[in-house]
Amino acid sequence: MKTAATLSNPITPLLKTLLVVVFGLVECRAQQQDAIAFIPEGYTVFESYTGDLNNDALEDCVLILKKTDPTNILTNRFDKKVDRNRRGILVLLQTEKGYQLAAKNYDCFSSENEDGGNYFPPELWIHLENQKLYVHYGHGRYGYWCYTFRLKDAAFELIGFDSSNARGPVISSELSINFLTKKKLSRTNTNADAESGEEVFTETWSDIEQDQTIKLSEIYDFDELNMYHY
Repeated sequence: MKTAATLSNPITPLLKTLLVVVFGLVECRAQQQDAIAFIPEGYTVFESYTGDLNNDALEDCVLILKKTDPTNILTNRFDKKVDRNRRGILVLLQTEKGYQLAAKNYDCFSSENEDGGNYFPPELWIHLENQKLYVHYGHGRYGYWCYTFRLKDAAFELIGFDSSNARGPVISSELSINFLTKKKLSRTNTNADAESGEEVFTETWSDIEQDQTIKLSEIYDFDELNMYHY
């Protein structure tokens, strides 16, 4: 004869699964509320990203913020209403007690609706990998540029910059700067008639001088951050 204990065993795994899901949702919502607490008045979350930025196996959080000033809702040259409010960034490190603020910069990114003139404005996205924070600008067929930051001494410092200039699928030139080794690599395509994959590059290594470390929290405007003078 089956006892009451025996009858209860088949549903035990299901109950455990349900409990894990319920507590997981509660924890997730608590983390979201914890992150929202860091958002200043007059801003909203534009995008969010997660990843381990300090090698502690905990999911840290990066929020792209956007100002909500109604005076920056403008009419563009195509007679269309656009939001020209600037964007910023918050970096939150996960701890056992919740999030801890690691970096903030409320207005360092231009609006996604900036007028690109004859070209569309570059697309900003954030990528977290191998304890590094990448600020990437994609410009379609014209190439890209990317800033690499890493946590050091309680601040996110710029440790690398990479860019690629292109004419459609054909790469014209590439630049890579390593601020840790103080080295720069410039690559230039010398095959003017190249199709995609037929580029012939000349490479030039050189040393760079850097007066002071660039910190994410101190960048006034990424559009004005000139990496080509190194």
